[in-house]
Amino acid sequence: MDLCHVPATREKGWYLALMAPNVKGPNYAWLDPSRLYCHPQGLQDCMADLLQPFQGDPIDMVAGIDAMGFILGAAVATTLRKGFLAIRKAGHLCVQTLAQPYTDYSGREKVMEVRTDAISPGLRILLVDQWVETGGTMRAAIQLVERLGGVVAGVAAICIEDSEGGRWIREHYKCAHCVPPSLQPRFDRHQ
Repeated sequence: MDLCHVPATREKGWYLALMAPNVKGPNYAWLDPSRLYCHPQGLQDCMADLLQPFQGDPIDMVAGIDAMGFILGAAVATTLRKGFLAIRKAGHLCVQTLAQPYTDYSGREKVMEVRTDAISPGLRILLVDQWVETGGTMRAAIQLVERLGGVVAGVAAICIEDSEGGRWIREHYKCAHCVPPSLQPRFDRHQ
């Protein structure tokens, strides 16, 4: 799809066609949404779809997950006129942090961290990432927020897959994602 083309009818998720499949092999995610971010209307419609379920909800801050969640998270924060907090992979913050180990979508053991001075008890945080595949990364972010006394106001991602971890997140938190129900099985099977 051309980066300037806007379809006459824009149904939820129309912009998913802008994403590119993995051509580099198993060490990479199966789909790259970064092209979607280059399309002005696609990005705006993606933001609208992600935020629709949270209209009227009290949200104090938006947190994006390292690294691609920074793009969506910052866009969401700007749209909501809220502050933005980066939840980082360990070793990137030069301030006091709280760490949480996790297993990412590829099965690798990692550690995520967040600065300890940004979340106060009761602060309502919308967590944003590009993709929730197995749920390990998002669960680590949830644990960090809650260990600091924050409240997870919701979880937003382009796709929350129907994995064990994705289902757990959907059962326990208000969620938003951009994949229409009719397309969800294709995204779960990585087609």
